[in-house]
Amino acid sequence: MSSSKGKELAIESSGSVDPEKQQKPLSLSRYESQKKRDWNTFCQYLRNQNPPLMLSQCNYNHVLEFLRYIDQFGKTRVHLYGCIYFGKPDPPVPCTCPLRQAWGSLDALIGRLRAAYEEDGGSLESNPFANSNIRIFLREVKEDQARARGITYKKKKRKRDGNKAVSGHITAYGKRTLALSGQCRNTRAASEDTGLRAYGKRTLALPGQLSSFSLRLRDWRGLVDGESAAVAVTVRS
Repeated sequence: MSSSKGKELAIESSGSVDPEKQQKPLSLSRYESQKKRDWNTFCQYLRNQNPPLMLSQCNYNHVLEFLRYIDQFGKTRVHLYGCIYFGKPDPPVPCTCPLRQAWGSLDALIGRLRAAYEEDGGSLESNPFANSNIRIFLREVKEDQARARGITYKKKKRKRDGNKAVSGHITAYGKRTLALSGQCRNTRAASEDTGLRAYGKRTLALPGQLSSFSLRLRDWRGLVDGESAAVAVTVRS
């Protein structure tokens, strides 16, 4: 008994818990992990300013300065004016033009920071990452890099176009269904009307047949009565 109690106390003191009872931490997705890293980087950038900036003091100008700051760490070569490869998409050899952040990377970064700002408690109206000046800056970067690198950015087809086509097919199918149902109703009504008319004719013909039958019955009764009277007269005589 004493040994079993000692083992129980040793287990309790060691703090060992059944691994099945331990809750495993939820693993973040790749997007959520990248968004968290970007947000921490931006907040660190604000703290490194002189004087340090609070998040509530941040506006779109600070966002633009942050984008220009991280541009030096890019890996996309953007040709300068005067470079022999300016406007050529696939240069045969590397040149000495600087490396920049690609437009697509900056656009995705702004999207993640915009979402992180609102998740951190910021309002949609005061979100500096959703400012129109940020969109103008990104559009200018896109156009400059397209000219310098000799590439064109194709717009992705939106899925709602496919939804419109599907809705159009559904609408056409619905119209055909309604037309068929209308034809069925008309055919049913016509058949019912024809049946009623025939039934009515038969119904109207029945009284005539009954009347003629009743007339023949009356004639027969009259004939029988006349024969009976003649027989009675003969018997009396």
